[in-house]
Amino acid sequence: MRKTTTFAVAAGAALALVLTGCGSSAENGTAAPAGQAKDGGSGLASPFSDALKLADAAKQGTEKAKSAKMSMDMSMGGQSIKAEGAMRFDGENSAMSMTMNTPQGATEMRYVDKTLYMKVPAEQSKQFGTDKPWLKISPDAKDPMSQSFSKAMAQSTQQSDPTQILDQVSKTGQIIGADQVELNGEKVNHYKVELDVSKSIETYAKGQPAEVQEQMKKMLAGKNIKIPAEIWIDKDQLPLQVTMDQSEMMKQLGAPSAAGGGKVTVKYTDWGQPVDVAAPSADQVTDFGEIMKKMGR
Repeated sequence: MRKTTTFAVAAGAALALVLTGCGSSAENGTAAPAGQAKDGGSGLASPFSDALKLADAAKQGTEKAKSAKMSMDMSMGGQSIKAEGAMRFDGENSAMSMTMNTPQGATEMRYVDKTLYMKVPAEQSKQFGTDKPWLKISPDAKDPMSQSFSKAMAQSTQQSDPTQILDQVSKTGQIIGADQVELNGEKVNHYKVELDVSKSIETYAKGQPAEVQEQMKKMLAGKNIKIPAEIWIDKDQLPLQVTMDQSEMMKQLGAPSAAGGGKVTVKYTDWGQPVDVAAPSADQVTDFGEIMKKMGR
């Protein structure tokens, strides 16, 4: 049905953004030979050569900061998707606010108290038979679609910490190059990494509904898929930019080759600044589970 399909596309794209937490296409920088500090008093240490040490240091940095603002550019299904927002990385108390712009219009998301709220374009709201701008997806909803989105969002929000890409590096990849560059006037360590999907397909399917995970595992099994990524990290071991190109994996998952997609660039700013996310006012919200009940889902 078009109503649920439209919602699934919007939610699926939003979840993909959160799950990825990383992207592709690099910014120009002035490189120094790998392993040679070029800090000029900035306090920037030499780049790590070991993926586990890099992941551990970055985890400590983000666990201390706990929050950041972000902007994302993503290609999906032949379309350009842009998003910006802020996230608080705090386990079960994690929260997020994000606005995603697509050719179909803007979608705003808020995730707070384990509940997802989505503000879709007015035309899409009408398809659900409501004039209220926000849809609420509760973690205790009974309908299958709400349950799937809620579980995926809970997991993906906890995974939205950008060190997840570093976990992927430590489990499925390796650092293939490192140097020191200037990014937006700041000297940072720049890493080039390569991820081997076949080493842990579960890592890339994690956070998706069970049936989606199984389908991904079947489609990716036995495939020699390498994902190139780049990471820019400051002197406090905080990611400032992460890029990834999942084009080959998307192709193997059945995305039309002509449509392109899978390339994402994520930039982080304002590390450690407070992030407050509030639920929309109750009179502006419709429970998505109730909508599904009326539709017989």
